Amino acid sequence: MCLFWFRRDLRLHDNAGLYHALKSGQKVLPFFVFDTDILNKLEDRSDARVTFIHNAISNLHGELQKLGSTLLVKYGKPSEVIKELLQGYEVKGIYLNHDYEPYARRRDAEIQQLMWDSGLTFNSFKDQVIFEKDEIMTKSGTPYKVYTPYKNAWLKAFEPEMAQPFSVEDESSRFHPHEKTQVIKLEEMCFKPSAIKVPDPNLANDTLKRYKDTRNLPALDATSKISPHLRFGTLSVRQAVKLALKHNDTWLQELIWREFFMQLLYHFPASAEESFAPKFRHINWRNNEEEFLRWCEGKTGFPLVDAGMRELNTTGFMHNRVRMVVASFLVKDLLIDWRWGEAYFAQKLLDYEMASNVGNWQWAAGTGADAQPYFRVFNPDSQVKKFDKEYAYIKRWVPEYGTSSYPTPMVDHGMARDRAISTYKLSIAQTQE
Repeated sequence: MCLFWFRRDLRLHDNAGLYHALKSGQKVLPFFVFDTDILNKLEDRSDARVTFIHNAISNLHGELQKLGSTLLVKYGKPSEVIKELLQGYEVKGIYLNHDYEPYARRRDAEIQQLMWDSGLTFNSFKDQVIFEKDEIMTKSGTPYKVYTPYKNAWLKAFEPEMAQPFSVEDESSRFHPHEKTQVIKLEEMCFKPSAIKVPDPNLANDTLKRYKDTRNLPALDATSKISPHLRFGTLSVRQAVKLALKHNDTWLQELIWREFFMQLLYHFPASAEESFAPKFRHINWRNNEEEFLRWCEGKTGFPLVDAGMRELNTTGFMHNRVRMVVASFLVKDLLIDWRWGEAYFAQKLLDYEMASNVGNWQWAAGTGADAQPYFRVFNPDSQVKKFDKEYAYIKRWVPEYGTSSYPTPMVDHGMARDRAISTYKLSIAQTQE
């Protein structure tokens, strides 16, 4: 018998590691671990992502029961849980899918050593991306640091069969026979169900076909909403790529951006905690806590910024165009460290994924790989005129806009822009000394 460990792949269909486990000829015992190393760091005990994961594994449990099996759900430190499973079952090895974030890589290295020390196999597979690690590299064998050449290399290397699903239907009899187990309750882990719901993917043909023309208009329900489903694996990247190839090249490019950021974090894990560009590691951030709080609460006096932050705080989602605006405002207009914003998004976003979050924040800050130039500063008022000129999005989230109860702008944008550019220039000069 072998183990299959569900992590960021909460589905039976088109799951690479699960496919290979079932094809191994062994009985497969699937399990999931509510990782206390992760959960104990969450401040919100009704975190919507935990509720979503709990619902997803409950669904998996039900699907496996129909196949005469079950999903073992554990709570604790993964290495301790797996040691317990090795003692309780005649196990020959473990199957799982790769994860690329720094914590996950350390965790999986520990599990790999545990299995090897026990004389057992450790089998890990690529599942959450089309290309990973060293598969897309420059001609000199180094990681790409600019998106467009990476995208071109990605497209050149891609072949249609790479988006074909892994089918496990014919192997369902390979699951370990049913045992009477129950999914641990949220309350048993000191969590409460969240009122915030993860939206279902919006994969209607019209949405995908019109994506290029409507994706920058936050007032419209015109985005796919697949990001949390890719993050937790209730939707496979292969399914997403197949849809993109069929309907819209622009949507495909967004999926490639995701993989670009993943390979950056994989090759440069320190970028999760420090500016990718060394010349911007000496920025003299103002880091005014009162101003940061006003940004968090959506009370800056800049309506598009405030609408975005209120949408995030209420729903766990923010439109991508608005994400760029609020990030630029925090970093450039207020001169608050991008890591403060990245950490706040990490607490709130349903689709939080370290690689994309860090990559996009460093892009907005001008400190990352292929980032916007440091002297490019989004004008929040101009962004309204371009993307919400009827104020439909703003009025939805900032109903008091235009009344005496709405705050005046907390900063003069022109002054703030000049201040930011001067501060960045000083950091560059200090690096060159």
